Amino acid sequence: MGRRKKGVKIDGWINLHKPVGVTSTQMVGKIRWALGAQKAGHGGTLDPLASGILPIALGEATKTVNFVQDAMKTYIFDVTWGEQRTTDDAEGQIIQSSDKRPTLDEINTILGKYIGDIDQLPPQFSAIKVDGERAYDIARDGDVADIQSREVYIEALNVLDHKGDITTFECHCGKGTYIRSLARDMGQDLGCFGFISALKRTKVGAFTLENAISLDFFDKLRDNTHQDVTHTEVSYEDVVLPLQTVLDDIPVLALKESEATRLKNGQGLTFIARPDIERLNKAQILWQEDEGDIALAMFNDKPIAMVEVIGGNIRSLRVFNI
Repeated sequence: MGRRKKGVKIDGWINLHKPVGVTSTQMVGKIRWALGAQKAGHGGTLDPLASGILPIALGEATKTVNFVQDAMKTYIFDVTWGEQRTTDDAEGQIIQSSDKRPTLDEINTILGKYIGDIDQLPPQFSAIKVDGERAYDIARDGDVADIQSREVYIEALNVLDHKGDITTFECHCGKGTYIRSLARDMGQDLGCFGFISALKRTKVGAFTLENAISLDFFDKLRDNTHQDVTHTEVSYEDVVLPLQTVLDDIPVLALKESEATRLKNGQGLTFIARPDIERLNKAQILWQEDEGDIALAMFNDKPIAMVEVIGGNIRSLRVFNI
């Protein structure tokens, strides 16, 4: 018999508003402790100096983290002009400085260069691995990491405010985009250098800042109700979003009870009969035309598995133990 896991089995997502000054890993620990959850993770790192949306996955939701990491994200950030820093943000040491300050017209002129698919060089202080070692560890040792540029996607980049040394931007971008690199590159293009002095993530896929929950809520929850992690009286419905929250844009396949049982047992399904084909089409999975579709299989409004539909065959990719 396997060892019994400590804590409460909670499956779902927390839309957390991370404050400045704490790491993403620290946030995971705080939420897990406050709720007494067995398992938790996050859907994309925010630097300590950044605030905003940090999706926290609980229990079986950790199996869907990749869908959050791949989602489009929106940031509001300040670039302070006139200095280049080692970390490309306010924590770093000054490398170079300039007395030049860009005008609003100059800034707007270069923005088009950063729209669409662009090549971007990640910061030296980043979590990217170079020959098995994190780039930030190499940089801390005083060496230069051989980081390769990579393609990222930026859908929109706009100026929200411009006052003297500081310009506020809003950016809507895809996976892997470094806002610190964006500030660095714009500063170089404008001939004045620049670094991130404030950064807030306002949207991650289905998660928005408007309905995010503050850390204070969980601090109070822990202090008032968290006496025993296995016997906490918490109304999870008030704060925990369904696992499928991050799968809104993925087709849903409604299962019969026997089909749900087969998928949970690791067995595949075959759909041949006409009623099944109609059911698939209602689920928006046109496997007859587009092979290899991914769908969320559900039974009685409960997530059963992430599945792949190829031809008339369906196989489990991830099974949810809910």
